Amino acid sequence: MKILAFLITLCCLSAEVCAQAKKPTIMVVPSRQWCFSKGYYNTVDNFGTEEREPDYRKAFDENPELLLVISKINSLFVDRGFPLKDLSQTLSSIGRSNAEDLALGLDREQAGKGALAESLFDKVRNTAKADILIELQWVVNQSGPRRSITYVMRGLDAYTDKQIAGAEGTGEPSVASETALLLEEAVLQHIDNFNARLMVHFEDLFTNGREIKVEFRRDNNWVYNFESDFNGDELSFQIEDWIQSQSVKNRFSTAEATDNKLVFDQVRIPMYEGQRALDARSFGRNIQRFLKSSFNIDTKIVTKGLGYVQLICGQK
Repeated sequence: MKILAFLITLCCLSAEVCAQAKKPTIMVVPSRQWCFSKGYYNTVDNFGTEEREPDYRKAFDENPELLLVISKINSLFVDRGFPLKDLSQTLSSIGRSNAEDLALGLDREQAGKGALAESLFDKVRNTAKADILIELQWVVNQSGPRRSITYVMRGLDAYTDKQIAGAEGTGEPSVASETALLLEEAVLQHIDNFNARLMVHFEDLFTNGREIKVEFRRDNNWVYNFESDFNGDELSFQIEDWIQSQSVKNRFSTAEATDNKLVFDQVRIPMYEGQRALDARSFGRNIQRFLKSSFNIDTKIVTKGLGYVQLICGQK
């Protein structure tokens, strides 16, 4: 009987571990709209185009309530077994890394030719490497001594920014004074359906692969282009054939193909390569090796977020 009880306990523990391993890693962040409305943003120059990006550091520094709100929502997901990446800890890690670079005399702003601008938002995603971002936006309503909260919660694929789950509503009026408690009460009404949608998406990733975008650019000084002949076939077709062979179920789309530029979107890549999680940069590294070993082509890898990689052919 003792052996039987031990085996049953072991099976239950194994099932629990497997269930845990299959759940996506999440990170809760304030929505872009919330940050913009509060003035918590930076304006960045992305190849001559000014863009607004959330400034999470400023939000935490100037709005102490934010930490309480995110901590409360974090706890709701942790209680339901979701692995968590904490936004404030991620920001601290980025700050330490930046300080170390400065101490070593490294300048992160000195990007190579053709590089894409990396905002704090991109750095947060690249550092945390969460599977799903949970975006929160909320407004507190006041009616006499009672307060209620109206919220919008979106689950975004961290690799594509596509919405995969959503919930919104207004909680019951309460005399509770803390916004975090009001938000918890409101979110609890919809969180189980919300989590179910997250799991459907995550299971689809294991079956059909993550979705990324791969872009190839030609350096101005490169003597070849993507219509040049390599080993009896046009380079663009050689690259396309390789991406098809490496994508899950051969799923990808050729969005653009010229002599100077190739763009592939909706490229489905495996979740893991061996024991390592695969992202756009890792996939780009595999392409880099293929181009070097097959055609002796040097490439420079530039990434923006987890799901977008750019390879500049003719650069080292």
